[in-house]
Amino acid sequence: MFCTSAARKPSVAAIDGLALGGGLEVAMVGTQRLPRLVGLAKSLEMMLTSKPVKGEEALGLGLVDAVVSSHELVNAARQWALDILARRKPWVATLYKTDKIEPLGEARQILNFARAQTRKRAPNLKHPLVCIDVIEEGIVNGPKPALYKEVEAFQGLLKSDTSKSLIHIFFAQRGTSKVPGITDRGLVPRKVKKVAILGGGLMGSGIATALLLSNYTVILKEVNEKFLEAGIGRVKANLGSRVKKGQMTQEKFEKTMSLLRGVLDFESFRDVDMVIEAVIENVSLKQQIFADLEKYCPPHCILASNTSTIDLNLIGKRTKSQDRIIGAHFFSPAHIMPLLEIVRTEHTSPQIIVDLLDVGKKIKKTPIIVGNCTGFAVNRMFFPYTQAGLFLVERGTDVYRIDRAITKFGMPMGPFRLADLVGFGVAIATGSQFIENFPERTYKSMLIPIMQEDKRAGESTRKGFYLYDNKRKASPDPELKMYIEKARSISGVAVDPKFVKLSEKDIVEMIFFPVVNEACRVFAEGIAVKASDIDIAAVMGMGFPPYRGGLMFWADSLGSKYIYSRLEEWSNLYGEFFKPCAFLAERAAKGAPLVSKLQTVHILLHYSIGYFMSLLHPLEALWASTVSRNLMRAFFFPLI
Repeated sequence: MFCTSAARKPSVAAIDGLALGGGLEVAMVGTQRLPRLVGLAKSLEMMLTSKPVKGEEALGLGLVDAVVSSHELVNAARQWALDILARRKPWVATLYKTDKIEPLGEARQILNFARAQTRKRAPNLKHPLVCIDVIEEGIVNGPKPALYKEVEAFQGLLKSDTSKSLIHIFFAQRGTSKVPGITDRGLVPRKVKKVAILGGGLMGSGIATALLLSNYTVILKEVNEKFLEAGIGRVKANLGSRVKKGQMTQEKFEKTMSLLRGVLDFESFRDVDMVIEAVIENVSLKQQIFADLEKYCPPHCILASNTSTIDLNLIGKRTKSQDRIIGAHFFSPAHIMPLLEIVRTEHTSPQIIVDLLDVGKKIKKTPIIVGNCTGFAVNRMFFPYTQAGLFLVERGTDVYRIDRAITKFGMPMGPFRLADLVGFGVAIATGSQFIENFPERTYKSMLIPIMQEDKRAGESTRKGFYLYDNKRKASPDPELKMYIEKARSISGVAVDPKFVKLSEKDIVEMIFFPVVNEACRVFAEGIAVKASDIDIAAVMGMGFPPYRGGLMFWADSLGSKYIYSRLEEWSNLYGEFFKPCAFLAERAAKGAPLVSKLQTVHILLHYSIGYFMSLLHPLEALWASTVSRNLMRAFFFPLI
């Protein structure tokens, strides 16, 4: 990429590879040039939605001046600078370009539309609106006042909770694959070329799709032709949607599908490098499958299960290959959701863990390594999420008010919309695991079983807590009250007036504090290696808002003492479901945070930045010095 500056000397930026967020901003020195290079509408789309553009498109837009191969990049950049000096190429002061900026009235309409969309999409975020304000300042009053405003606005945003949260998430995500005692042993990942998937349902077909997209050879096994055909059809549909969206060519689609083979037996498993079991959550079925896998798969083969709740030791009980058994828990839809929970037992070989970490990265997932227990990290932490919702509903809080409060907080959907999406069958199956393993802290409600008995099973049946039309659009169902009243009568719970009028703040706290409580247990028991892994698990596995820093980071912003006091109060009033765990009680007694604060990370730019800054307009140098102190500016402008 090449651009020129408004300074006394021309400057050329040469970028090798991706230049997302901060990388592009450093090259351009701020947000003022992008609208002048690509036009207001396109620049707003890029800044507010984080939508990247490829090299050729960037060239067509005028964002870059040339696209060259990697090995030619430095020489081409040098030559470009010499050509500017010799006046063979124009020295364009991009900061003062106006040919792509709409007339003021039209520009303000575009900016106001962007503000309205931003408030709708990200009601809790301030920084996208600040970004729009700074752009408007440049269009109305020119680039110099806008640069002053940008520096001032940036300094304010730098100290915000959103800034701290997103910086935390940035480093936490990059730290997930570093595990003491595993990744520091010098083990080299073995090559995984061929992977077998057992089960072609939603999860199995999604996992197969994720692997195929990264050019793995995949064998998909089902129990009969009908199920196999359906499984392959799901994979085709997943890939076909990418073709429709222009993300994949028809030729690439056909080449990718050629990597998939459907089978009905284990014969072709004799040379696979990894197997991922993705059948229904049935212990005896999984035990039989793993016993069969041990017979047919080669000795080096990774034996992985996609189970979301069942203890891996129980799954591998009938085998002698405990060192090869590992959890590969994907989240639905598996080819889209970014998180991969890698579950290790006390027997799992470090080599197997390193191998699966490598596969996870290659299929573009963020892997977190967790210990073996019922529900592992994500499902165990978030099981109280729906239970707390059921507790509130039985005492009089409206289902739809709860979901609205939780989505307003920043979750993609509330507990009841989520239950509909997952399906009541899955909810009951996983619920039984928790009741069996953690009976003392499980809130037992009959609401979901009662609804399922009446053939309401969630979105798949078009009836659950919501009604669904042909396009799966959800709307409230007046009939729901009847099921709630029946559940109350079975539970012996009466409507409590204070729950009918519960504030949004109380709804959020009564839903999430039990989740925080369980997360504290997960951390204290060593199921999660680091508290920051819990934050990434919550953000990428359940959609917890990243601008709140993840579950544990958010909890520490409120304070262990406060969370403990609320849970203790509710526990005394309503029972064991809310009882604070020992770890939370201990931290609160000390007035200590739940986790140690991450040390401040100082990022030093290469000394050449200093030289680059010397070429800039004084205002731009001020901006760039801010960047050199904190590269995290990249996180203040995308809507996440």
